[in-house]
Amino acid sequence: MATTRENQPSFTAEQLQELLALIKDSDSVELKLTVPDSALRSTVTALGIDPLDAQIRLVTFFDTPELALDKAGVVARARRIQGKGADSVIKLRPVVPAELPDEIRRSAAFNVEVDALPGGFVCSGSMKGSLRPPAVNRALQGDLPQRKLFSKEQRAFFAAHAPEGINLDGLSILGPIFVLKSRFIPEAIGRRIVAEVWLYPDGGRIVELSTRCATTEAFQVAAELRAFLGERGIDVSGEQQTKTRKALEFFAGELKGDDA
Repeated sequence: MATTRENQPSFTAEQLQELLALIKDSDSVELKLTVPDSALRSTVTALGIDPLDAQIRLVTFFDTPELALDKAGVVARARRIQGKGADSVIKLRPVVPAELPDEIRRSAAFNVEVDALPGGFVCSGSMKGSLRPPAVNRALQGDLPQRKLFSKEQRAFFAAHAPEGINLDGLSILGPIFVLKSRFIPEAIGRRIVAEVWLYPDGGRIVELSTRCATTEAFQVAAELRAFLGERGIDVSGEQQTKTRKALEFFAGELKGDDA
C-alpha cells in the first residue's frame, strides 16, 4: 500500500519511482500548496484574486470522536455549495490504483487522483455522489438518516473499507466548516488555479492553492506553477498543512470537550 509523505524537502529516487507508478495508473493529478495564514493578504494581492468572486461552501465530515475512520484512511464527507446544490464523497487514502477491483475502477462515480504538494504525495480513491440541496441540512438536523446522504455504491465502498462495527448512521457530525473557493486563470500560465480559504471556528485559517492536470503533464505543470508562484513572492517551500485533518481534529476535540 502506498504511504503518505508530507513535509519532506525532496523525494528520494525510491519515492520518485513510487510517485511515477501512482501517476501512471491514476485518472488525474492535483498539485497543491498551502500558504501561511499570515500570508493570506499578500497572496490574494499577488495573484489578483477578487474575494467577491468566491463561492461559499459548507463542508461536513462524519467520523467517530476518536477519528476511527481517519485512522483507517477513510473520509466520509457531505458538502453544500452555493449555487450548485450539494454532494457527498467516500474517500479512501492511500490507495494503489493497480490493486483496486475492476468493478470499482469502471464506476463512473469513482476517481483515482494523486495529490502532490511540496515534499509529499498521496494517492486517493473517491466514490462521489450528487444530492438535492435539502438533504444535508435534514441529516444534520436529525430528520434524515446519515446513510441517505450516500448512494448504494458509496455505502458499499464504505462498508468494504471502514473499521468493523462502524456504520454511517452511527457516526458523529464534525462540522460544518465554512470554506471560500475562488477560481482564476492567470495569463502568465493560462491554467486555472483554485484558491480555498478554510475558516475554522477558533479563528484559524488554511489557505490552499491548487490546480488539476492530466497525468501526462504533471511534472511540467508543477514546474510552471512553482515558477509562477515564486516570481510573485509566494513561498513554495514552507511547512504544509492538511485542511481536512485540521478540521477533523478540531471538531473531534469539541466532541470530547462536550463529553468531559
